[in-house]
Amino acid sequence: MACRISELILDAADPERLAAFWSEVLGYVELDREDDGSIEIGPPGTGFGGPLPTLVLSPSSEPRNGNLRLHIDVSATDRDQDAELERLLALGARPADVGQTGDESWHVLADPEGNEFCLLRARIQPVRA
Repeated sequence: MACRISELILDAADPERLAAFWSEVLGYVELDREDDGSIEIGPPGTGFGGPLPTLVLSPSSEPRNGNLRLHIDVSATDRDQDAELERLLALGARPADVGQTGDESWHVLADPEGNEFCLLRARIQPVRA
């Protein structure tokens, strides 16, 4: 028996803003809101426990220090990397410098709160519910 990732938790100064951003990036929908201000987003039609992990944006007022020790990699499902980069930048992502050389096949970006993530070159098939 093995485990699989069911949720990823991301501390957020503004969970509402990050939930909106990541929902657009991933094609996710809001699944749940907690009294503490946490917002859970996930794949439409499946939600928690489905084939993809959900993302919980948890309110936090603590400042972030340095780069995240864990980051998200995303791959386009319906367009090439350049077109997806344009889409992500239009949604509010911005280029991030984490020491890359410029020869990488991926783009390092940051979400609206500065959390780094990478856009990979490879296009992958979407998960079907």
